[in-house]
Amino acid sequence: MYDVCPLITVLGPTASGKTSFACKLAAELGGEIISADSRQVYRGMDIGTGKDLEDYTVDGHKIPYHLIDIRNAGEQYNIFEYQKDFHKAYHDIVSRGVQPILCGGSGLYIESVLKGYEFKESEDVKPIDSLIIGIDIDRESRRNRITERLKSRLENGMVDEVKGLIDSGVKTEALISYGLEYKYITLYLLGKLTYNDMFSLLEIAIHQFAKRQMTWFRGMEKRGFHINWIDYSTADEEKVSIVTKLLQ
Repeated sequence: MYDVCPLITVLGPTASGKTSFACKLAAELGGEIISADSRQVYRGMDIGTGKDLEDYTVDGHKIPYHLIDIRNAGEQYNIFEYQKDFHKAYHDIVSRGVQPILCGGSGLYIESVLKGYEFKESEDVKPIDSLIIGIDIDRESRRNRITERLKSRLENGMVDEVKGLIDSGVKTEALISYGLEYKYITLYLLGKLTYNDMFSLLEIAIHQFAKRQMTWFRGMEKRGFHINWIDYSTADEEKVSIVTKLLQ
């Protein structure tokens, strides 16, 4: 049995394997996951946002998660709404004596709740102490994993997912505004890009996105956050062991 830490944060760039690890950590600690992803809040946007919901079942045990599938595709969502939703989930988890684990790659969302950004006058938002774990992945491995994951997602129905959203009435302008997979696949479905051009431009965009994520995380360190980096290639079981030792 472990003492409950105020918050454990697991962050890392796209394709670093942070969700799988966070779920195994939650299974070990009896914790619950709070997502820190600006697009996983949308229902029906599963493959393109990498929800990987199968990761939330560990050894037959379902890991509870929060702030996934809380808005309809086509709606807009912002950091102010995220902060409110986060605190509601966070206080619910803590009130039950359960370990909260914040997991994601949206650096602004993560920093807003850890630092306690105040977006309106008379808001009483407090910073939250957190053990921060970063999944470190070298540039070449990251690039290879991004490319392979993109190919896999396209082979497993990502284009059909976007087409289904359009057919259900989600405006193409909204999908384009979500960026990355939804932007480029929508442009392909609208006939504005060939399939090969869509793949190439999307691949480049995801690489650039991952680089920006790492720039933000390094910036967090300069702004006073201590991030305990663990190499992505370390087995999840060993990562869990490292974190439990840090908690002690």
